[in-house]
Amino acid sequence: MRILVTGGAGFIGSHLIDRLMTEGHDVICLDNFYTGRKHNVLRWIGHPYFELIRHDITEPIRLEVDQIYHLACPASPVHYQYNPVKTIKTNVIGTLNMLGLAKRVKARLLLASTSEVYGDPEVHPQTEEYWGNVNTIGIRSCYDEGKRVAETLAFDYHRQNDVEVRVARIFNTYGPRMLENDGRVVSNFVVQALKGTPLTVYGAGSQTRSFCYVSDMVDGLIRLMNGSHTGPINLGNPEEYTILELAQTVQKMVNPDTDIRFEPLPQDDPRRRKPDITKAQKLLSWQPTIPLSEGLRHTIEDFRARSGISGSTHPVDCVGVD
Repeated sequence: MRILVTGGAGFIGSHLIDRLMTEGHDVICLDNFYTGRKHNVLRWIGHPYFELIRHDITEPIRLEVDQIYHLACPASPVHYQYNPVKTIKTNVIGTLNMLGLAKRVKARLLLASTSEVYGDPEVHPQTEEYWGNVNTIGIRSCYDEGKRVAETLAFDYHRQNDVEVRVARIFNTYGPRMLENDGRVVSNFVVQALKGTPLTVYGAGSQTRSFCYVSDMVDGLIRLMNGSHTGPINLGNPEEYTILELAQTVQKMVNPDTDIRFEPLPQDDPRRRKPDITKAQKLLSWQPTIPLSEGLRHTIEDFRARSGISGSTHPVDCVGVD
């Protein structure tokens, strides 16, 4: 098939393109390189089945494709809060443009939504039926509310215009090619540990997250796109860890001599985050397979190679880590 991936030079997008290219598809990577990196798709440049287009999806574009994986949007607080108006324009106008394209060429569109639509959840774990607890005027709202509107648009195009849509609610994903400065907890801890600086934990570190390795996430996205279920469907790892547990694990794996420093909790930081993946398991026959210890090892090795810091990753065997 001829497949468009918006945000294809980004972290998840580039891993998705690797899979699609390996499977023999004709792939168009669309990216404005705000957070994407050309290096992530460098191996495919010049390949007869690959095309790279620098484009901002807030502007219309005309292409002929069979499927659209719509991933384009800065996904880390550091980047989406840098220009919040641009973030919500990307989520709303960009999604409108992609849905319009899907309508014109009769393509199926998968929207990469987010667990952030649940806000600071009062239901735990989060099921797809939960409507969320989101601050509409907070510093994270440009992303949280932007993705909620994107979901609304996807279902309205589906109902009104018969556009085939798939909606994935992506929970915390990590792995090689994460940006060093994206402000996400895994990359923060790994970079700080490699540099030998204190690992920054906000609050007491008792807030929880679930961490899904990127290859598992890509598998889930492909299964959802090619399945018969519209969604929304949660994609994430249901194993739950406190932020302090994660910090201590990275500390042991990279540099046991580093310290942990505690800072005040940011505004609207969710206290608990864990997906209920019953639907993904039942409807997609999908669940994560990579344990946190293995995924962290690959991630640390990637960060170490990019930073030029030599050393080895220490194996861990501690409570709470697979």
